Amino acid sequence: MSAPLPRRDQPTRRRFLGDMAAGLGGIALASLLDADGLLAGEDESSPIRPVIDPAQPYAPRVPHFAARAKNVLVVFCSGACSQIDTFDYKPELVQRHDQPLPGGENLRTFQSVQGNLQRSPWTFRPRGECGKMITDLVPRIGALADDLCFVHSLTSKTNTHGPGENFVSTGNILDGFPSMGAWVTYALGSENRELPAYVAIPDPRGTPQSSVNNWGAGFLPAAYQGTDFNAARPIRNLARPTAVGEPTDRATRLFLDRLNTRFNDRYPGDTELAARVASYQLAARMQLSVPAVSDLSTEPKSTFALYGADDAENPLMAAFARNCILARRLIERGVRFVQLFNGAYQTGGEGVSNWDGHKKLAEQYAKHGPILDQPVSGLLTDLKQRGLLEETLVVWCTEFGRMPTFQKGASGRDHNPRGFTCWLAGAGVKAPFSYGATDEFGYEAVENVRTVHDLHATILHLLGLDHRRLTFYHNGLERRLTDVHGHVIHEVVS
Repeated sequence: MSAPLPRRDQPTRRRFLGDMAAGLGGIALASLLDADGLLAGEDESSPIRPVIDPAQPYAPRVPHFAARAKNVLVVFCSGACSQIDTFDYKPELVQRHDQPLPGGENLRTFQSVQGNLQRSPWTFRPRGECGKMITDLVPRIGALADDLCFVHSLTSKTNTHGPGENFVSTGNILDGFPSMGAWVTYALGSENRELPAYVAIPDPRGTPQSSVNNWGAGFLPAAYQGTDFNAARPIRNLARPTAVGEPTDRATRLFLDRLNTRFNDRYPGDTELAARVASYQLAARMQLSVPAVSDLSTEPKSTFALYGADDAENPLMAAFARNCILARRLIERGVRFVQLFNGAYQTGGEGVSNWDGHKKLAEQYAKHGPILDQPVSGLLTDLKQRGLLEETLVVWCTEFGRMPTFQKGASGRDHNPRGFTCWLAGAGVKAPFSYGATDEFGYEAVENVRTVHDLHATILHLLGLDHRRLTFYHNGLERRLTDVHGHVIHEVVS
């Protein structure tokens, strides 16, 4: 009787030798393909999550590729600053002043029916050597036109302030998503161990409409939420109680350190405790570092004059100017992301405390313009003089634009998410440069149309981060700042 044939899953010497030969051939083929550059490398769509030591959540981390910028400073004009009255020059709007918007007979926007086209109350003039047309509302910023890179074709998903602020700050119109500063500090940490990695500076008049959503951590670890304080209002609950002396406070901290060390030795895998300890240790260091960075009395009088912080006739401008000086001091000390707000939620009526000029645009913007203009121009000038602009990306933005028409029966402009302007300056961007365009009236983006997701992708790119691969796993999804959208605006990168 003949021996039974081996089953296919039963090992034999012949099968072993055949498989080994095939395996060696595969290795040889892979080696040849790799030598010729034909072997696929790491999947370019695979996530890159930073490796974070819970005991040092703010430790500096390496970017995905060579970065052009080390820090980011965002100047956010709350209330939707009008592109028509600042940076987006439209000669046809001047020519057809007080005529109907073509095709806009039945157009309704956020608040009401639209009236006729209205040129800006402020004259546009050529600024800098490049001759960029900018209005008299912001002449000092205009004088720095040669250092600015304009994007005139941004669009938004919403025409409502709260969701609009959320969208620019977090990439999503809903609450509960991480801010761009939280994403950046999650990815890169900070160069300074004594200060928060991410600081939000609210306007002297108050917080923006979406308040902490603008600098929240969302579903990222809480360590990456922005710390909010300004030149007039210190960080809450930071100072030592008056009943506790400095020696007692120091001895208590040393005792706690010993207890924490013992516990960590016994339970080395408790990452949540390590993160909590790290946050308290940072708070302890901030008791010394924050008062020092907030003490503007060490600045020379020339700095106060440059920013307008010494202007007794315009106390609101002086207060915002002190916030701008604080922003520079934070950047100077290596804070990774600083968010500086100009304008607050409605106090005293619509458009009184921010750029929401529905009814009396000329009257209200005449007050808001000077508050913004000299302090921000002083900030840019100071950063440049100190060499900080070479490694800092400055972004000026607002939640959406405004209409080229006035609202029917009013002397102000309604919300317009279809086309608005932002500008960038500093590390990694072309200047002077203008990119994209709205139509002949400034109503709708028509050339190189871009979204806020594209702006976020570009900011991350300049920091050496791939927005498609910087992710955080949450609720079964690989989340990212730009969601499933966004393309880097390579045309503005130098």
